[in-house]
Amino acid sequence: MSVGVRLPNRDGCLPCYRLVLLHDAKGKVLALHPVDSLLNLSALWKQTDRKFQPIRSDDAKRFFGQDALKQEAGHFKLLAMQVFHTPELTEHKQIEIIEPHSGLIFSVPTAKITSGKSSAFAVTIDEIEAMRPEGSDVEAITKAVERFTALRVKQRLEDTLGLPSLSPTVKKIIELRSDPEAGVQELVPVVKVDPSLSAQVMSWAASPYYAAPGKVTSIDDAVIRVLGFDLVINMALGTAMGQLLNVPKTGPREGTPYWLQAVYNASLAEQLCKCMPSDIRPQPGMVYLASLLHNFGYLVLAHLFPPHFNMLSRYFEANPHFPIYAIEQQILGLTREQIGSWLMSSWDLPEEVSTAIRYQNNADYEGDYSPTVKLLYLANRMLREKGLSDGPVEAIPDSVFMDLSIDRDQAARKLAALIENDDDIRELTAVLEDQH
Repeated sequence: MSVGVRLPNRDGCLPCYRLVLLHDAKGKVLALHPVDSLLNLSALWKQTDRKFQPIRSDDAKRFFGQDALKQEAGHFKLLAMQVFHTPELTEHKQIEIIEPHSGLIFSVPTAKITSGKSSAFAVTIDEIEAMRPEGSDVEAITKAVERFTALRVKQRLEDTLGLPSLSPTVKKIIELRSDPEAGVQELVPVVKVDPSLSAQVMSWAASPYYAAPGKVTSIDDAVIRVLGFDLVINMALGTAMGQLLNVPKTGPREGTPYWLQAVYNASLAEQLCKCMPSDIRPQPGMVYLASLLHNFGYLVLAHLFPPHFNMLSRYFEANPHFPIYAIEQQILGLTREQIGSWLMSSWDLPEEVSTAIRYQNNADYEGDYSPTVKLLYLANRMLREKGLSDGPVEAIPDSVFMDLSIDRDQAARKLAALIENDDDIRELTAVLEDQH
């Protein structure tokens, strides 16, 4: 299940506030803040001297789904709990309150919030953007590393970060990926000399997801007859890089597992790519690779900033309605897209991959490799609606479908067909997770 939620569209004239249930050793409290803002946990901690944590989404559904809260008397009883609200709430006579996990919505006179305590603990996207440091992505990464770790940047940034080096096999695969003349004749020998990669390729080929006719008897058979050059080289590259860093154990509770998200995004983006007219269609294999690695920066953030990553995860849980990149910008001063893209470039992956990863959250991107960027954007947003990718559920602009020349209904059918193979995809994902 994804950590994101969709806030309902409200056409009324009342100010909308999000209701959040928090807890600590002393008990439960409520927080009220405008729906278009971020609940800044650290600000609330400092102002109250209490280390509030968000409750799980399932607990929120049970708590706010009580029958008593379907009545006005229940609303008033709820708001008799200790409530922390942002200062501007008192400027309104009445507000609309939304709790997105349970779908609870009701309006209330602000005078009925009798136990309210004013506290400045919310921040908007515009305020976060205004605090964004000027300069390149490399400068932003460098500042974050200097701020949040004991490291000081004295050498090349990739050396200083202490990231594992690429193995000879991975370096050779990157060379093959960048060589337009390379084919299975060059790839098969590389696979054969790496026992781990050989085992992976044989596992993929035997997976029900690829439904290979007959028994797969050799590496040559797996690559040439079942999987093909593009799929093997992209899966091998993506998983080999993923093995460099561990999937964090302190990530958001109830978040989509890393490899499940990666495989679903890659599979859907590739299918959507094949729906595009040939004259504007990017190479499906490159789209698959960029999508498989779209969230690699998540692993890097967890590797570089372990204590702060734990806090970041709690922010994700407290703000499932808010863009992930904006939360990361607020807490760390950089995003997973920035550091993931930079790392792809420093490891000499194709520019199309690093560009797509960097701008994948921008539906209006019109620079180089725009179709690949928008395919990543589209696949990720469609999967969020099914709880198969992390982030808030958002309306996908018609312009994205128009720019890619993909019909919205056609895209929905591709997603439905993919989900029909969910068991097989999860079995394939288990093979990837077993390598860690």
